[in-house]
Amino acid sequence: MGNDVYKKAIEYLPMFFDSRLQFDTHGAGIFEPLRKILNFDEAYIFFLNPENIRLRYIFAKERNFSVEDTFPIDNEIKSELFSRSNLIFDCENPLAKLLKLEHNKSFLTSKLIIMDTVYGFVLLCKKEKSFYSKADIEIATAVGAVISYNIKDIELSDIFKIQLKALKDGIITTKKAYKTIKEQNIKILEADTIKTDFLANISHELRTPLNAIIGFSESLSNQLFGPLNEKQTEYVKEIHVSGIHLLGMINEILDISKIETKEMKLNLSEFLISLAVNEVVNVVKPLADKKSISIETNILDGNIFADFQKIRQILYNLLSNAIKFSYENGKIGVKVYSEKKNLIIEVKDNGIGIPKKYHERIFEKFFQIENTYTKKESSTGLGLTITKELVEMHKGEITVKSNINQGAAFIVKLPLVKKS
Repeated sequence: MGNDVYKKAIEYLPMFFDSRLQFDTHGAGIFEPLRKILNFDEAYIFFLNPENIRLRYIFAKERNFSVEDTFPIDNEIKSELFSRSNLIFDCENPLAKLLKLEHNKSFLTSKLIIMDTVYGFVLLCKKEKSFYSKADIEIATAVGAVISYNIKDIELSDIFKIQLKALKDGIITTKKAYKTIKEQNIKILEADTIKTDFLANISHELRTPLNAIIGFSESLSNQLFGPLNEKQTEYVKEIHVSGIHLLGMINEILDISKIETKEMKLNLSEFLISLAVNEVVNVVKPLADKKSISIETNILDGNIFADFQKIRQILYNLLSNAIKFSYENGKIGVKVYSEKKNLIIEVKDNGIGIPKKYHERIFEKFFQIENTYTKKESSTGLGLTITKELVEMHKGEITVKSNINQGAAFIVKLPLVKKS
């Protein structure tokens, strides 16, 4: 049972990083992906106040409550809810009785935490007795951390709505409106700093266990500890590929955080470009094999003076994108050659293509083209933004040539700078 929960978490956790994830009044945008990881019959999200809890989002067929309903809490319940630990309890628990949820028999809480402060919790309910396990608590802890960020991000956007409403309705004078907006903008900047720091911290925390998952699954896939049957081999490969995909998304979040805070620096050295290309092709090969996509390289080898890790990342982002948006049995080509005083790297696929009107916008942060195919692929919407930033840090440029259903070619031009 525990292994199934972890496998589901690896498969569906990327959905919570999807920039298209939205909340409606009842929170369907968070509960639907959550159900793919943790089973429940009813679910609620509450915000904590000093003396009560306020219902913010709800998932239940028969709703006994309304959004924004509040419930007074005594010291016993307060002590439980303001602690950082996630809990499993039954219908005899004071919280279940307070909310009149005794028709359920099993409950799991996942705390919503920002900067070591509990500000709310997710309550999952199940009609079966003793349904939740220790494994569910561990998964709830990881998922709760991501949900915390998503909810605070949505709540933060409400500040902008308040500002616009104040200006539109003429509720306050112009002078007072500017003063209010200035104060709100200070709060927004503070909240955005907290959000960025939190996101970087949680990404670091997620990366450590993911590296273990990827390493162990690769060892199992290579049958270093003994033979696997056909079904075990299939599952281990799926875990490995999903782990690589999720790690890539987490690395993107960390990188955009460093770029925005000007912490990203270049570590220049001289190296053969073929080394970087071959390493990245080997890394993404499991992702390509999963879709039976072939990768062909045509490298006119030579030395380049650049940041080896950043060049690898540029190649990884472009290749993983090409794989993601290519059809089954597709082909991807990587071509490297020199042109005058520039090194040219071209990554070309025969996938879904990009409409010309989006050729500039695809490099914007969080921008994603909406169509039936892209909805199948989870993404942070940061890969091309980071790639463009890294290219420009090397005094280079990146362009795209593409049409719908005719594939895409990304061309990176880097100056062949020599050591001084």
